[in-house]
Amino acid sequence: MIARFATLAAFLLLFGAGFEALGAEDLGPQVSSKRVLTLEEKAEKEARKACQIQICDILATKEQIGPDVACDIGWTWRADEITEALDDHVEWPWGKVVCQSKIRLQRAPLAKAMSEPSYELAMETQTVRCTLYQNEGKPIVIELALAPKVMFMGTEATKGQVNWGDVSAPAAIYPLLYLVTNLDNSTNFLGSEVVHQINKFIHKDCDAVKDELPGRRVN
Repeated sequence: MIARFATLAAFLLLFGAGFEALGAEDLGPQVSSKRVLTLEEKAEKEARKACQIQICDILATKEQIGPDVACDIGWTWRADEITEALDDHVEWPWGKVVCQSKIRLQRAPLAKAMSEPSYELAMETQTVRCTLYQNEGKPIVIELALAPKVMFMGTEATKGQVNWGDVSAPAAIYPLLYLVTNLDNSTNFLGSEVVHQINKFIHKDCDAVKDELPGRRVN
């Protein structure tokens, strides 16, 4: 990763050195690297934000009485995004990946996690279904069940575990998924990432939608 950023920095320095020699009329039409979302991706983003607002509202108000969280969300990762995330350490042989999940979270435990001095939040089993598209051939479908547990001290997650359940996948890749999920169940090597992502959600992600929370309170 460091080598990659160093290469990028060197490229920007070289590009910048020759930039002033060009006039604006020589630069050509405006081109943007900003990702343009498809209609499906826009719908996914809106559904994720609606779910985020549901959860963040409970975390902010700490109100135990009311509806539980029930969201149907999806997320598309394009092949180039996956390749970039893997940082060329692992070859990605497929195309895009589309995942769907029905998020079901009980309100009272979420509120208690934010109000009790210490609290263990045990979530009910969630199922994630991912479709891996290939350039040729049929899509590959994977289903993973997980029932995360997270320990909170105050409003901070301090310990987490994914708790993988059933795995369903084609025979060619099932052994690898089974090995990784069972290894994590026994060693909890993903625990620190669980804690990081939950704390990021509680603070940074929820702060981004604080003005849209229906139960927002003015202190």
